[in-house]
Amino acid sequence: MKKWTFKKLVVIAASVTLFLGVVLIVHIYLVTRPAEVSAPQRVMARIDFRQDIAQADADKITAWLYTQSGVDHVLCNAGADIAVFTFSPAQTSADAIVSAFKAATGYRAERFMPGEAEMRSGCPVAVGSWSDKLFNLIKRI
Repeated sequence: MKKWTFKKLVVIAASVTLFLGVVLIVHIYLVTRPAEVSAPQRVMARIDFRQDIAQADADKITAWLYTQSGVDHVLCNAGADIAVFTFSPAQTSADAIVSAFKAATGYRAERFMPGEAEMRSGCPVAVGSWSDKLFNLIKRI
């Protein structure tokens, strides 16, 4: 067995101390950093059409929704007669977009609002659960 020298012992001790110091600094930073400024949020909304729409209608609907302030992504499914879009709630609201859409285009459409049972079964990550905390930790990395 090799003889441990004082120099090797000092190098190992310094390495362990440095590693634990870095871990402590990262931990303190993560725990005490200031709250993040509210990032621009994106909200998703859905429009259900009470009539059959063809692909040409879906293209017109998509083009119209893209012209609205705050809307940044639109998907319109002619087969399912729905349109889904994301928007910035700081610039507009889904109700305002849907109302303007119905007034401007004449389509029979309604904003889809999920019921209580659908809301409970929607996302398996409940706020405050261990899986939510793990998700938020991974999201920060």
